[in-house]
Amino acid sequence: MPSSTTSPARPSARPTVAVILVAAGRGVRAASAEAPPKQYRRLHDRPVIARTISAFLDHPGIDRVLTVIHPDDRDLYAAAVAGLDDSRLFPPVPGGADRQASCLAGLAALAADAPDYVLIHDAVRPFIRRGAIDRVIEALGREVAVLCGVPVIDTVKRADAAGNVVETVPRQGLWRAATPQGFRYAEIAAAHKALAARGITGVTDDAAVAELAGHRVLLVDGGADNVKLTTTEDFQMAEQRLAAETFLACPDVRVGTGYDVHVLEPGDGVTLCGVFIPHDRRLKGHSDADVALHALTDAILGALGDGDIGKHFPPSDERWRGAASRLFLEDAVRRLAERGGLLAHCDVTIIAEAPKVGPHREAMRAAIAETCGIAVDRVGVKATTNEGLGFAGRREGIAAIATATVRLPLAG
Repeated sequence: MPSSTTSPARPSARPTVAVILVAAGRGVRAASAEAPPKQYRRLHDRPVIARTISAFLDHPGIDRVLTVIHPDDRDLYAAAVAGLDDSRLFPPVPGGADRQASCLAGLAALAADAPDYVLIHDAVRPFIRRGAIDRVIEALGREVAVLCGVPVIDTVKRADAAGNVVETVPRQGLWRAATPQGFRYAEIAAAHKALAARGITGVTDDAAVAELAGHRVLLVDGGADNVKLTTTEDFQMAEQRLAAETFLACPDVRVGTGYDVHVLEPGDGVTLCGVFIPHDRRLKGHSDADVALHALTDAILGALGDGDIGKHFPPSDERWRGAASRLFLEDAVRRLAERGGLLAHCDVTIIAEAPKVGPHREAMRAAIAETCGIAVDRVGVKATTNEGLGFAGRREGIAAIATATVRLPLAG
């Protein structure tokens, strides 16, 4: 049986520490037809996985970060980490059929230049704190395996198949397992290989792999806020948490407005708020002529005092011919984020006799929320007619008015 401890690695130098982020799952409990896998969903201005990677890259004791992804997610991953320029972030590797196989793939990818320690972490735990990482690394100087956990504070009941309580379980000594889970690299790599060689699969916890290999696992406090984003409700609470943090950090409240109008011409449909609606007309414009997103882009730029959509995306520039107006809105949100700001709320009113907006309203709100990286309850979409008056009443064009409320840090 392997020893539960070994002598500390590299006594005269800091041990090298690698991180494996497990991101090969499909996230079905938080998935929807429109949303990407949960690790690529946005929390405010950034994808979840980018927040998690940054949490480790921000730690001075981390030497490399390797992400294990689903083979179909390469484009999603590339887009998510596009803004992360750090040589410690290694190219991703494809995962396996389950978490155990994905972890083995990550460990194998590190073998050529094996680290002393490896931390294995769920990519959908973006709120990991530096203190928890410190505690795991420090404990690996004494133990082969270390598990971040959270003490159970609620009374625990055991029930039978019919739902009847059969036992009250004493909560003393009970912990909820979390990540990161830290290991001496050589020992956990050998433990994973041994399980695979024996045909044992489906082990969902790397600490359990270490236990099966005979290693003692030390528990350290991972922090109650180190939550795993699993369900839609988890994402809603995470949005509220980030909104509250940003709200307190950004006391400068500004409101911007935008207005746009495009001519209607014969066609097969219009795009409004990023949603295509079949119609016997289309909107004329250099891009996709999404009048609603143009107005919203101008509203955000107005709140920033940063010109308008024509300044940043002139119609004379052939790069934007036929472009999706989502790109313009993403750019405005990026400009806001670069100044440390938050889009607190936006509201769009579409002025048109046709087509009907009501059946598409929720899809429009969801599209705007996804592009802006905010919760859908921070997006308003309304429509009205012009009662037959003016160009809109004569069905010659469609107009849109938008308002954006942003919060910025006070200037120093």
